[in-house]
Amino acid sequence: MTHEDISLNTRQAMVTSLKKFMEQKPLSKITVSEICKDCNINRKTFYYHFEDIYDLLRWMLDQEAFEVVKKFDLLKDNKEVTRFIIDYVDANDHILCCAYDAMGREGMKRFFFSDFNGFINAIIEGIERAMDISIAPSYKQFLCDFYTNAMAGILIDWFSDRTTRTKEEMIEYISVTVRTSLISAVCARALPKTP
Repeated sequence: MTHEDISLNTRQAMVTSLKKFMEQKPLSKITVSEICKDCNINRKTFYYHFEDIYDLLRWMLDQEAFEVVKKFDLLKDNKEVTRFIIDYVDANDHILCCAYDAMGREGMKRFFFSDFNGFINAIIEGIERAMDISIAPSYKQFLCDFYTNAMAGILIDWFSDRTTRTKEEMIEYISVTVRTSLISAVCARALPKTP
């Protein structure tokens, strides 16, 4: 077994432990010592892999959700990507609610910001390529920030209160909104072609 395999197995064991504890108590009450004891590792091993419990949580979400989403063609597979994200949120709502309780709404938005921003940027770049256009970098950043805040906010609202929309409504509304309005926004601000 290679060093990378051992490291990955150690990280996965810590994720399993974190999930177990998140079902039992708030994230803010979970300690590195508990994770280490549960995984039969020392603190040095934990800190070799992660800065803190929140870093472990971020890695878990990256591996289970964000890395998977990156494999999709975000422009062409918009609805499938949205379905995957909503299914993941639905299956892991206890973990997300536990994290929400510890970080609050703004903390969760900051937590997801870079990943969602990357997804939106990839969609915008896909639109630019497909339409053979480009937009100003400042407008591209504005669109990334705008849609990132909207996506993070709407997902946080949904997993913290399931009474407003069904899972299928969420999938349909998000995929249609992102696909149609983002294409329109990019096309409306296309820069003129230089000869």
